[in-house]
Amino acid sequence: MSSRAKAASAKIRARAVNVYYGDKQALFQVALEVPHRQVTALIGPSGCGKSTFLRCINRMNDVIEGCRVEGQIAIDGDDVATLDPVALRARIGMVFQKPNPFPKSIYDNVAYGVRIHALARNKKETDEIVRESLVRAGLEREVADRLDDSAIALSGGQQQRLCIARAIALQPDIILMDEPCSALDPIATARIENLIAELSQNYTIVIVTHSMQQAARVSHRTVFFHLGRVVESGLTTQIFTKPRRKQTERYITGRIG
Repeated sequence: MSSRAKAASAKIRARAVNVYYGDKQALFQVALEVPHRQVTALIGPSGCGKSTFLRCINRMNDVIEGCRVEGQIAIDGDDVATLDPVALRARIGMVFQKPNPFPKSIYDNVAYGVRIHALARNKKETDEIVRESLVRAGLEREVADRLDDSAIALSGGQQQRLCIARAIALQPDIILMDEPCSALDPIATARIENLIAELSQNYTIVIVTHSMQQAARVSHRTVFFHLGRVVESGLTTQIFTKPRRKQTERYITGRIG
């Protein structure tokens, strides 16, 4: 992964990002770059600001009462604060900690966003987008003969891959993942991690993970957050083998966390 990591240009740039929940400041002067078509892992102790920053990218913090965001986050040079939030979120797929399929059929879960955003002209095109999304999410073979079945009947790992297929169906540039494997067993986790590696060929992926082992396995670059600040960021191999900051080394070795 390291050779591709060095060559990629930035897809997302954050500059001097501060986030407040009422009077409490959650992020302090966050500045970082997320490369195009790579996996960037955000690591750090619980409550350090990883998920808060993730929600800044697609402006999900906008819906939280009392939340205020300062600074700039740009995607391909466009300040997200100036973009229509609905259009922005169509460009950014989101996968949450717990699988959250809609109480609909497998087919309708994937087709939902396609219909809402009018991405297909007819049912034939919708069918093709659904099929291709399930293929990319590594799920098509398992559900091809039961697309009309309820998505709720799928296993946890299958539900999470369905949620990834649902995100892919919107043809996003970016996929955000907030601890996507924390509710899954080791076998399902391995499948999701393999899928992340495959998807990074076509998508920019930002993943929040509590597992340093997972970050080391799946990411090209790693960003270490602590107490709302970015302590260090760089190539994953460098962060885990030769961290520049003592604080990073202490976290990696388990002495803080």
